[in-house]
Amino acid sequence: MRARDIMTSPVHTVGPDAAVESAVQRLTAESITALPVVDDAGALVGMVSEGDLLRHRVPTDPTAHLRRDLDRDTERRPRTVREVMSTGPVTTTPDADVADVADTMLQRDVRSVPVLDGRVVVGIISRRDILRAAVRDDDSLAREVQHRLDEYAGASDRWTVTVDKGSVIVVGSFADENDRTVVAVLTRSVPGVTAVELVDADRD
Repeated sequence: MRARDIMTSPVHTVGPDAAVESAVQRLTAESITALPVVDDAGALVGMVSEGDLLRHRVPTDPTAHLRRDLDRDTERRPRTVREVMSTGPVTTTPDADVADVADTMLQRDVRSVPVLDGRVVVGIISRRDILRAAVRDDDSLAREVQHRLDEYAGASDRWTVTVDKGSVIVVGSFADENDRTVVAVLTRSVPGVTAVELVDADRD
């Protein structure tokens, strides 16, 4: 399963000179935890998360500090996304293996990873996206694989699909090696598929 199979696209983004308040509003409105920060050309220049935006934004309790400390705290609060964003964020590509993406997210302790084509953001993957793909049941996988293969064949009786714990068996007739390759690729492209076996119904 590749990153392009589960990524969210198009992506909600923000500019580096946007006000911190507008970024907070975007996160809240879209129910997301982080935003890629892009320049005017759409190139990624950073990431801004809930934690980045929250830092220095919670009002100081005036009963716990001297008033002059509160005033200094207010004066140094960042105003733009550029001041709080993380530069050099973890990224991936559309062809990346989702297992590798998941490992990187855990190792680097990040919740969202932008998917780049060159420097342009074409998608984003969250931990929730990976979990959603990983926990699909066998019946739903079988239906989706069967649908894709039926569309490719232009018929509903050329191949029969069964799934056991994410492992798919496709039984039917294959015209040649190219046909087998296409069927295998279509099957593996379904999020949640862990393995593919092609069985020629005509073999002895």
